[in-house]
Amino acid sequence: MISAERRLRTVVSGLSCDAHLWNLVCLRLLLEDRGHQVTNLGNTTPDAEILGACCTELPDLLVISTVNGHGRLDGLRLIRALRAVPALSGLPVVIGGKLGIEGGNGRDGRDHTELAAQLTAAGYDAVFDDAAEGGPEAGLARFDAFLSSLVPRQATFAGGRSRARAAAGPGAAA
Repeated sequence: MISAERRLRTVVSGLSCDAHLWNLVCLRLLLEDRGHQVTNLGNTTPDAEILGACCTELPDLLVISTVNGHGRLDGLRLIRALRAVPALSGLPVVIGGKLGIEGGNGRDGRDHTELAAQLTAAGYDAVFDDAAEGGPEAGLARFDAFLSSLVPRQATFAGGRSRARAAAGPGAAA
């Protein structure tokens, strides 16, 4: 269990066209197992609902998960809308799962470094593509490392000063 000082308030969501649910349940359980507080918005969540929840909840992290392969397209639309909201412009946001539809099983020979670069250039702090080198297991290790780099927005020192969020960096997923 992590200390209350390191506990992240997270929002987990699927994208508007992704009807898969178990990936979100697994993410919720994984994050809770690591001591974080989770709000799960569910699958087929409209962009406006995700933005509204983030404005209301003011989470430390937004995690977008996709299974249907449309993550790149729908994820780009979502992050552009999110980054246009001043209150959310600094919110760490990650996306992971099956991000493309080519090749059937996701291991399609695409340049996953280029895909991750496209998503991070659009505003994601990290990209965890299931089809990237090392597969989902390696992506989970990168996700854990990313989580440990974040500092909760509400964490304070003993003197009451707000602690700044750790630099998230350009993300990791190739």
